Amino acid sequence: MKALVLGGGSMKGAFQVGAIQAVMEKGFEPDMIYGISVGALNTTFLINESGAQYAENSDINWKVAGRKLLEFWIHNITHPQDISTLRSRMLLGVNTLRSKFDGLLDPSPLQNLIRNHINLDYIHQSPVFCKVGAVNLESGAIKYVSKDEDTFMEFVNASSSIPMLMPTVEINNEFYLDGGMREVAPVRQAIEDGATEIVLVACHSPHLYQPEGLNAQNLITLVERVRDITVNQIVNSNIQWAESFVDRSILRGKPMSLTVIRPSEPLILDLQHFTSEDISRLLVEGYKEALEIFKKLEQK
Repeated sequence: MKALVLGGGSMKGAFQVGAIQAVMEKGFEPDMIYGISVGALNTTFLINESGAQYAENSDINWKVAGRKLLEFWIHNITHPQDISTLRSRMLLGVNTLRSKFDGLLDPSPLQNLIRNHINLDYIHQSPVFCKVGAVNLESGAIKYVSKDEDTFMEFVNASSSIPMLMPTVEINNEFYLDGGMREVAPVRQAIEDGATEIVLVACHSPHLYQPEGLNAQNLITLVERVRDITVNQIVNSNIQWAESFVDRSILRGKPMSLTVIRPSEPLILDLQHFTSEDISRLLVEGYKEALEIFKKLEQK
């Protein structure tokens, strides 16, 4: 079974989209797609597009699906306000005092984008299996749901809701947030579900970006920096575990393959002030990085 595994990374997910385009151009056709955080959003778009194509043609052109995902980012993700808006300080203060804190940012723009571009009928009609994951705040455990479950889109919203910055998502009287708090690259779940040929696209390099002049008194900057440090460690652990698992499986005579595509150096993106040019730059970086990795594989 071929699995495409898409890790978290907020707006650095543009790198992931560029890499996905290269992966599809190389002929990879996934039977399964797994996503966390922005990877959950990209997963949902790909499943939606595959369902639309399958409903019309009983077939899926993955090159077209990858290109449409890329075009979606180019046309719709151009500045921070496309994703979220900063809540008013007065409302934020009042809600915090009333124990009704709902995040520093309002993710309504992102949720509107999802509603306007996703058709649940296409999601259900897609022959491609998929899962997205979010963390239960009470138990602390990560929970994965498939596209056939009634709560799938709620989990997509929860998986992409950044802790502290965005509100928790209530699902069946339980509260959920970004799955990246537990697993940034959901490769373990893909393997447990039977994946044997895996392409994993992560948005974080093995090394941590060291910013100059960090303003630790800017709350959004502080939250993002803490998140970067934590996520970098988690994604490295996820990938190291997967590589070890695949190596052991091969030694035991069970054929498996894992191709990891991630930035060789930390991606630079100001989440509070990015532009369409910044997004395009990351798209190109992801595309080039993926092609370079495939070139190295072909030379072996």
